[in-house]
Amino acid sequence: MFQNGTPDIEQKLQETVNKSVELLPEAWKYAGSYQEALASYRRALLSPWNLDDECRSRVQKRFITFLLYANVDWSPPSVAHQIEGSFLPKNNVEEAILLLSIILRNWYQAKTCWDPSVMEHLTYALSLCCEPLVLAKQLEELLPGIYPRTERWCTLALCYCAAGQKDIALNFLRKSLNKLENPNDILALLLAAKVCSKECHLASEGVEYARRVIVRAEPSNYHLKSVGLHILGSCLGKKSKVVSSDYQRTLLQAETLKSLTESITLNRYNADLIFDMGVEYAEQRNMNCGLRCAKEFIEATGGSVSKGWRLLALVLSAQQRFCEAEVAIDAALDETANWDQGSLLRVKAKLKVAQSSPMEAVEAYRTLLALVQAQKSSTESTKSIPEVCFVVPLKLY
Repeated sequence: MFQNGTPDIEQKLQETVNKSVELLPEAWKYAGSYQEALASYRRALLSPWNLDDECRSRVQKRFITFLLYANVDWSPPSVAHQIEGSFLPKNNVEEAILLLSIILRNWYQAKTCWDPSVMEHLTYALSLCCEPLVLAKQLEELLPGIYPRTERWCTLALCYCAAGQKDIALNFLRKSLNKLENPNDILALLLAAKVCSKECHLASEGVEYARRVIVRAEPSNYHLKSVGLHILGSCLGKKSKVVSSDYQRTLLQAETLKSLTESITLNRYNADLIFDMGVEYAEQRNMNCGLRCAKEFIEATGGSVSKGWRLLALVLSAQQRFCEAEVAIDAALDETANWDQGSLLRVKAKLKVAQSSPMEAVEAYRTLLALVQAQKSSTESTKSIPEVCFVVPLKLY
């Protein structure tokens, strides 16, 4: 029967088990029975099949893809499989992050081979959870050579920028744009210019980055050139606020409007560009043009963005049209969720003070204070689940 000698029966049996465990969830997926596939994946990982590390890793990766992208009704793992003290995920994204953390831990322990798709899935999952700092920590822990240095620095800069830590992000971008690294990287130049456009003391540096983007943009790439001109205008506007002479300020303000005008010529329907142009007009005391841009922004966004209403109210109040400004604020409050009403309530209170209605201003400030306290309590009670998956050694699988 056996021309090559008697086979290792245990080995053959284990290979058959491995293939069966891998293929059963896939068969359920092809049959359209997604709940059965979900249960089959969990049985494969939670039952004592004695799977080798590579086989288990393949099952985990397929399960992660299923959890993140299949868009099926998710149900929690059975309580019978829960080990005392283990972490029990509350949705499909948390379960995927838990599996990804296990795969990374096995790779750190040299149990499995490196797979770049793991970091791609992790980036997507943590983006859904709004956890850029957790992603940055995982990127920093990767061994050198996994990613090119400049690519890692740019990704870290994006993470820290999303987390609001702009100084750290800019330092990574400066390293990436060093003349010995990758000084012509358009993405890094754009991000660096964008970060600099938010701070007056960094505006001069941002102007240089934005101009390099414009120079390197292809003539046919109108969108990229428009974005570069938009950011250049924002940087010039910030720079004009810190110069010492009125003459320099006038020149920079003229350059700001010129850059924004050229940008809007290339991309007429960019709502954010219309808004920034309106703000610049308002800061230069050109209230009629600022009012026109505010109305255009509200029309372009369908009135769904509160900052457009706020700009409209501020321009109207600068024109001493307080009643109309208050109508704009009330309309914005009706369209805005409670958590986003803080800036609108502040403007409303100031409008009440300007109209000599201090008691109504007190009422607006009281509402604002209650909103701030509620937000603070909500923030303190929120716990970072992805951070638990990576820091605390709790596991389900």
